Amino acid sequence: MAGEELTAFYGKYFFLFVLLIIWSGIWKGIGLWRAGRNKNLVWFVFMFVLNTAGILPLIYVLFFSNKKKK
Repeated sequence: MAGEELTAFYGKYFFLFVLLIIWSGIWKGIGLWRAGRNKNLVWFVFMFVLNTAGILPLIYVLFFSNKKKK
């Protein structure tokens, strides 16, 4: 009985889990790319090491990365 409940739980939230992985991967990629391009080693290392579901990269991209003027 417990196995069936566990399978139902995973089946119910599997889609949300996949969305969280995609969300995190996109923002982590953008954040790491921008931190590397701006030569912000501290931010790069923190984003690379910590897995924060995309929150830390999102904060960096929105508030701390400098937008370069052409």
